[in-house]
Amino acid sequence: MPRKRQSLRLLWLAALATLALQAGVATAPAGELAAGAESPEYFIVVTGGELLEGTLADSHTHFLTRTLRPLGLRCAGSLIVDDHRAEMLAALRFATNRAPLVLVTGGLGPTPNDITRETLSEFTGIPLRESEAAVAELERRFRQSRDQLRANLRRQCLVPERGRFLPNPRGTAVGLIFDLGPGRAVVALPGPPRELQPMVRDELVPWLQRHFRARRPGASLTLRFVGVGQSQIDQTLKDKVPLPPDVIVTSLFEGSRVDFTFHLPGNGAADSARLRELERAVRRELGEYLYAADGRSLEAVVLGELQSRGARLAVAEVASGGSLAAALNGTAEADAVITGAFTAPTDSRLAELIRADAWQADASAEARVKTLAEAAAARGHADWAVAVGEKVRDTAEAAVWVAVKAGERVETHRLAWRDRSDTDRAALVTQVLDLMRRRLNQP
Repeated sequence: MPRKRQSLRLLWLAALATLALQAGVATAPAGELAAGAESPEYFIVVTGGELLEGTLADSHTHFLTRTLRPLGLRCAGSLIVDDHRAEMLAALRFATNRAPLVLVTGGLGPTPNDITRETLSEFTGIPLRESEAAVAELERRFRQSRDQLRANLRRQCLVPERGRFLPNPRGTAVGLIFDLGPGRAVVALPGPPRELQPMVRDELVPWLQRHFRARRPGASLTLRFVGVGQSQIDQTLKDKVPLPPDVIVTSLFEGSRVDFTFHLPGNGAADSARLRELERAVRRELGEYLYAADGRSLEAVVLGELQSRGARLAVAEVASGGSLAAALNGTAEADAVITGAFTAPTDSRLAELIRADAWQADASAEARVKTLAEAAAARGHADWAVAVGEKVRDTAEAAVWVAVKAGERVETHRLAWRDRSDTDRAALVTQVLDLMRRRLNQP
């Protein structure tokens, strides 16, 4: 190990120990864990060098806290550590002194640097054994006898002798529960979100309800917003829609869209009525930005409204590079509504593709995108069309012109545009869909 990196790790370990002392607890060796706390708290330890190097973002902490908070569980903190034994042991010492339940993500796979299983066994003093049920599942999945299974695959069938494992129908690495005594445990979850998230919902949550006083999910309401910031929604709720103390609020911001979910402890008729009244109050203040209260995506809302009117839609794209059509094609309504989708690298190429007879290359960007929308509607035999033009810099700020055609009427809009990154394209798609939503809501 390079000396500089080793020194940084040693400094990190020392700082972690100092934090534990400042928190009023002492780090403990494996097997000498602090007495269990009565409050249902947990601590998250996320493992993975790729997270520390910036290759991937940590999505686990947000998912876990968003999922477990409505169940009455409180997150006491979260750490990200490298896939190294010393760092993981130090993090585990800190975490187990902060909360009776520790959730560790990642490091359960078949590669040599997947050391979470062995490190947890060392830390807790709980030996590992091969699970007959886990091996049988691998035999079924790979259609091989256990003698034919690769050694690195069978290694994933090692489970704690005191505790249990969580099945993983979407992967080969089972989850692990190390039982540390009444009211205390360390749980290891696989790293890939497509494996971790279903395991948490289907396996971990029921176990937490039995062993950690997690309450059953109560009534909940998710309101989906577009065209407004998360902070503005927060402030509006605070000023205009005061919430009772038993309402738990979680939020999710992604792709310029915001979800706010309101949770109640109970799940009876009175709770449902309270949520309906809350929805009415929020609509009074933020109705213009609210696009769904039934879980539908913005794409499904737009296409669903078009379908209800018997309308057909054609899409023509330059700057968005086909992202709008791809997003719309992911909905159940796409087959019934979309009649054509066209993509080209420039306005001129797109005009050739859709045979825009009225095309004038020297026209303004706004006029060109209007022509593209009209030509796309004609080529796709659609009464609705949306066209996203190429990036222009007719002022100091780069922009994209968008045209929305509804019947004989064509509206144009100028949207700010920075670059061609996936994030900016997703934001552009959201803005275009919001323009269509607002047009559909007009009388």
